[in-house]
Amino acid sequence: MKQPPAGPRRSEVLAALSLAIDLGLGQPMEHMLRSCLLALRIAKAAGVDAAGQGRLYYANQVAWIGCHADSFELAALFTDDIAFRADYYNRDQHGLPMYAGMFSHAGAGLPPFARVAYWTRFAATGSAAVRTMIASHCISAGVLASNVGLDGGVAGLLAHTFERWDGKGLPEGVAGPDIPLEMRIMHLADTAEVFLRQEGVAGAVAMVRARRGSQFDPALAGLFIDQAGALTEGLLDVDCWQAALDLAPSDAPLTGPQLDAVLQAVGDFADLKSPYTAGHSRAVAALAAAAGGIHGMPADDVTQLRRAGWVHDLGRLGVSNQVWDKKEPLSRADLERIHMHPYLGERILSRVPGLKGEAALTGLHHERMDGSGYPRGIGGTELGIKQRILAAADSYHSSLEPRPHRAALPPADAAARLRQEVSAGRISADAADAVLVAAGQPHRRPAAPAGLTPREVEILGMLCRGMTPAEIAASLFLARKTVRNHVEHIYTKIGATNRVGATLFAVRNGLIN
Repeated sequence: MKQPPAGPRRSEVLAALSLAIDLGLGQPMEHMLRSCLLALRIAKAAGVDAAGQGRLYYANQVAWIGCHADSFELAALFTDDIAFRADYYNRDQHGLPMYAGMFSHAGAGLPPFARVAYWTRFAATGSAAVRTMIASHCISAGVLASNVGLDGGVAGLLAHTFERWDGKGLPEGVAGPDIPLEMRIMHLADTAEVFLRQEGVAGAVAMVRARRGSQFDPALAGLFIDQAGALTEGLLDVDCWQAALDLAPSDAPLTGPQLDAVLQAVGDFADLKSPYTAGHSRAVAALAAAAGGIHGMPADDVTQLRRAGWVHDLGRLGVSNQVWDKKEPLSRADLERIHMHPYLGERILSRVPGLKGEAALTGLHHERMDGSGYPRGIGGTELGIKQRILAAADSYHSSLEPRPHRAALPPADAAARLRQEVSAGRISADAADAVLVAAGQPHRRPAAPAGLTPREVEILGMLCRGMTPAEIAASLFLARKTVRNHVEHIYTKIGATNRVGATLFAVRNGLIN
């Protein structure tokens, strides 16, 4: 008996999550993986034992996830949460450099006088707000570590993510050796990777020397300065994904329930990117899976739909809350950034061999039957029933949630909106029916496009399948002349002259099934 393929390992899923975290930090993908490799080299040179290296490995992967849970608040203070985080690496975050960085982002985009007024308010309340956010970040990261099955030792490290050797960090001002050694190494490697990539070994060394004894442990900084060539050798050329997985602590493939728990936790944190989407992924996953069952899908397909639902919005982490939470009409540039998030999610998840099916569904959940969706603009037969159901579930449930520019719709109005999408040819009728049944909504089919009657829709479908009028007549127990009249009426209504044109119309309008 053929054995089912092994599921992904925890280290693979967390490595993929780190790619999404990179985007939210304003860094290219594999920043965290490369800094993990550097951290492990430093740890080995510093004599850290295997257990400590294991804690460091996983803490490095998830330390910054808490930032994304506070993106809404960060953007409210500093306009663009991703731009602020990218700039964070460039400054030794204490004293005048820290305040200069904050004020350079606070109120960005406001007219001059309004920005001065904003600075005045920020000077009075900004420090307390930042302290609260950082405390929240550390708690959030610890919760994620627990939810994805990491031990308490990793969660304990994450409480020190923003602390500094000189005690001027946040949230508690822990100083010196009271900061766990693994976290001190991570502090050094995380920032050194950015300077290594941007300014080379000399730039990284100069940065570490300048922050030695302030941000960084002076002994670790000295080790890095003395051995920088060996510690960074090949880091900019290596396949970081594979190299990091090769160094992962031993972990067996996740069982089905374990994988479900990890993906559910990842989706929960992706939703926390904006308060408008809290709980969105869980709801879409449940709705899509129920709709798949109603449609008669095999159990494996239903499971894949549910898992894709949990992680379908992971790519949202790569788009600033300046866009997601905007109340005004979106600009063309805003829309282009939003249109990239399904692609980013697919690209991230496709790195995990056991999640390629979920990755493909993620990349297509905003495509539409008429080709008007994004990011690829494909439609019709290029979208299978799983893609159509996930798109319908996401569309329906999004209507039930508030957005910056509108209030949440009641279920009946959300159902009506989904039916309108079907009538316009954007959402599959079969998928919408299954979703509405799963949601407990009346699922009457909307009027067919071009004024087609139900019988004409039925005959059109049979024509698309290559049946002749004679075969249709026999199948439906109708006279051949009656069928020929129906076909003529169909062609007249839809503006087609042959089966090919009729088929293209049916595909564009979700009538092929």
